[in-house]
Amino acid sequence: MIRYSVILFGITVFALVAIWQIGSIEASQSSNDESVLWADTSHIKIESGSDNPKESPRKKRDSFLKEVKKLSSTAFNIRNQYMEEVDTDEIIKAGIRGMMTDLDRYSVLLEQSSYEALMESTHGKYEGLGMQIDSRENRIIIITPIEGTPAYRKGLRAGDIIWEIDGKSTEGMKTSDGAKLMRGQAGTSVILTIKRAGIADMMEFEVDRAVIELKSVPYAGVIPGTTIGYVRLSRFAEETSHELREALADLSDQNVSGLIFDLRSNGGGLLDQAKETAELFLQEGREIVYTKGRYESSERHFYSERAPLFADKPLVVLVNEGTASASEIVAGAVQDWDRGLIVGAPTYGKGLVQQIFQIANDGSMALKLTTAKYYVPSGRCIQKPEKQAKRGSHADQMLAEEAEKEGDTLAVTEEEDVFYTNGGRIVYGGGGIIPDTEIESDLYKPIEINLERKSLFFDFAIKYVAEHPDIKPGFEVTDAMVSQFRDFTVENEFEYKTSLQVALEDLRETVAEEESEELFAGSLADMDKLVEQEKSEDFERSREYIKRSIKREILSSIVGQRGVYDELILKTDKTVLKAVEILSTPGQYSDMIKRGQTKAELN
Repeated sequence: MIRYSVILFGITVFALVAIWQIGSIEASQSSNDESVLWADTSHIKIESGSDNPKESPRKKRDSFLKEVKKLSSTAFNIRNQYMEEVDTDEIIKAGIRGMMTDLDRYSVLLEQSSYEALMESTHGKYEGLGMQIDSRENRIIIITPIEGTPAYRKGLRAGDIIWEIDGKSTEGMKTSDGAKLMRGQAGTSVILTIKRAGIADMMEFEVDRAVIELKSVPYAGVIPGTTIGYVRLSRFAEETSHELREALADLSDQNVSGLIFDLRSNGGGLLDQAKETAELFLQEGREIVYTKGRYESSERHFYSERAPLFADKPLVVLVNEGTASASEIVAGAVQDWDRGLIVGAPTYGKGLVQQIFQIANDGSMALKLTTAKYYVPSGRCIQKPEKQAKRGSHADQMLAEEAEKEGDTLAVTEEEDVFYTNGGRIVYGGGGIIPDTEIESDLYKPIEINLERKSLFFDFAIKYVAEHPDIKPGFEVTDAMVSQFRDFTVENEFEYKTSLQVALEDLRETVAEEESEELFAGSLADMDKLVEQEKSEDFERSREYIKRSIKREILSSIVGQRGVYDELILKTDKTVLKAVEILSTPGQYSDMIKRGQTKAELN
């Protein structure tokens, strides 16, 4: 009862603020020009609505305020008459959250830390040292220094344990607290005490803080042994199109014959950057995307407004279940104009536009509200209906105990809407982008998921590199290294549950409830043996995955992320290799563009 009252009070207090804001908006004809349209930095004027379109604006306002007064009356009664004093900050937050419970899951309250993280991702920069960190074994550990940053230039390495930050011990410290201590105004410095594998004494580094730019293009280059360019885009932030333009210009100077544009696991970002990215490939004047919301004023059309930088050469866009939002805009526009081929797995299906509204002058709170849906040129809405199961990204799978194939692909049915590309090829609505050539995504086994979750590949690589300081990028993972890794997992008491083990635990609970332990004792013991046998065989079944993961982490440690692309991804990734095949085989690319089922063939 107390919690219910508190939440109700929070809602009403927030409603009072809304009354004041409505009056202010009507007086000034301004609805917060500093708000950010998530996936667009421009402002959309949102008009007030009503069930009765003939109602005058004043009558609409008065009707709304009459309803809000019920909340304000309740709020004052709770504040003044409730038997205990309430925490107004907490109830306001609870009230706002309560208001948003019936909205879509992307409309959320952003408190200060979440808002700052969103803005950092949007702006693509922060002030600090430039490294990814995590909390491991009760200390802060460096996952990787970002190339070109103060941390990288000072010689900090992946696997270094940060023992102290400006003399403050990191024992028991949260990752977020460690990050706060190391961030600060550019030009100031911080002293890190480091414990490094293979070195007995502590090491001390004085590192100057700087403005750290988060790159949207972690890799761009020519695939070894080919004339095909490859660009990986990881986000859509403020400088994305500028970075991408530079990368494409460099590849054009190298006279590449075609391009692989990797948007896999790119969760999206700013709509204006999606537009500017698509402009690099589409002819001037082509529609890229349009938005439609509750009111006519929310319908906006975005067109390419400049000559493309990469206009004529073959293009293959790579996508997967983690390709979402702004990434789907680019992929959809490329597909709808027959500008390139889409290769990979069906995309996530997030076609919603969010707008950021500041609701606290000190920046402590903001609302991220869905204000519209977006549509690609053929008329397809990318948003997948909420009733359909969402497909998880690689990161989502890493958080799951087991990967399941059911529901992982988007089946095309007769009920789905049919649309057409500019050249008459059939494409389908219903959510997400369906690739022209579909490559089944890897499904991770429980042992693989848990080895990643517990960072055992990373930890083994740090140990191995410390013991083999002369290892070179061209190394191969031998059977002896795999055996060493297996011993390493035993030393670290690696445990995980197989599918059979989980089922067996459920069975044991049922047997216990039925008080039938003695009856099933022999059968359960036999199944225990099967579990142990399954675990023993799991390692062998995952040998190739284990070898790739060991190589990935050792390469990352000795040559950084670029080396991982050069020596591993571009040589072994099955989706990349399929794209290379399409672009390298004479006539295959053009035949695939032309041979898609056409409207005439459908009729």
